[in-house]
Amino acid sequence: MIYREIEKVLFSLLQKFPAVSMTGPRQSGKTTLVKNLGSDYTYFSLENIDTRAFAEEDPRGFLRSAGEKFILDEVQYVPALFSYLQEILDNSTQNGKVILLGSQSFLMNQHISQSLAGRVALLKLLPLSYSELKNANLANENIVRNLFTGYYPRLHNENIEPQYFFPNYIETYLQRDVRLLKNIGNLTTFVKFIKLCAGRIASIVNITSLANDADISVNTAKSWLSLLEASYILYFVQPYSGNVNRRLIKSPKLYFYDTGLVCSLLGVESEQQIENFYLKGNLFENFVFSELVKSRYNAGLPTNFYFLRDSKGIEIDCVTEKPDKLDFIEIKMSATLSSSHISNIKSLKPLFKKTEDYVIYTGEQDPVYHDVKFVNWKNISTIIG
Repeated sequence: MIYREIEKVLFSLLQKFPAVSMTGPRQSGKTTLVKNLGSDYTYFSLENIDTRAFAEEDPRGFLRSAGEKFILDEVQYVPALFSYLQEILDNSTQNGKVILLGSQSFLMNQHISQSLAGRVALLKLLPLSYSELKNANLANENIVRNLFTGYYPRLHNENIEPQYFFPNYIETYLQRDVRLLKNIGNLTTFVKFIKLCAGRIASIVNITSLANDADISVNTAKSWLSLLEASYILYFVQPYSGNVNRRLIKSPKLYFYDTGLVCSLLGVESEQQIENFYLKGNLFENFVFSELVKSRYNAGLPTNFYFLRDSKGIEIDCVTEKPDKLDFIEIKMSATLSSSHISNIKSLKPLFKKTEDYVIYTGEQDPVYHDVKFVNWKNISTIIG
């Protein structure tokens, strides 16, 4: 099993909270991770028809039979369990008694906030990070290969080709998650919508344009975006709104959690096709952002990443807010150091008291150029703090 960086945080929280909830996309490795905690935990999947029927018909009896410590996978399928879990946790002095897993953050968090608030620590597990693959001696240093393959564990554990994995992944997602959350009548239109979103990665969201292209209403587009966000297909990065005397863009940017999924949705069938792909730079930016997000979630922390863009179109790809400063990060799919890579940093830097400045690129060296640190994409972890 590939060691997951979140494991250390998980062990720590199990010593401090009665329950731990871990959400994340399907097949991100949640079940594999918790099943390796040891024999202390009994595992139940609520996707199993018989198990679900038992839990629905006799929730108290089901939980009574679960044992001293237990894992409930895809627990959002039986929402009635949460109220009974509250009673169990309130009557127990044992920490780490229950682990809740789910692939739907909206349903999970909704039920937790209603019944289990204050009793449950919340974690998010995304697909593998580059550093996790590197530590397992499974990393590929070709950035194009990384963009095309993506980081879902089964791709690497079972050596599955992306062109076979992702179409099945999308079909499973439609059959299970979409039908659980929304009564979408025309799945063909919904798939078209997902593909249109994939074509807008690393771009500012224009919901009206997206709705028009999908031939749906703006309200439907908003609803479907919320669905895709809740089920860990895509996420939004908000614009930085610090105290600056310059008009800033207020709409968020759209990213997918995995670039391999994006490539599949856009019909990219080989890594060679990426070399001349019109979204090559966007794919790289999406990849870097997702690696940054994973670094925070794997540490049990919320994200603190934004982007900065003024009304003139001058943009910093990533802004990290820290107590004493901001980190400015530009993301460039270029192997060559260039003064153009730092021009936006130099333009917006005077608006802030203190910044530390980086360019993440595909060059092999990590030089400092005009006080800006250039960092190879494989060394992203060195600038995360």
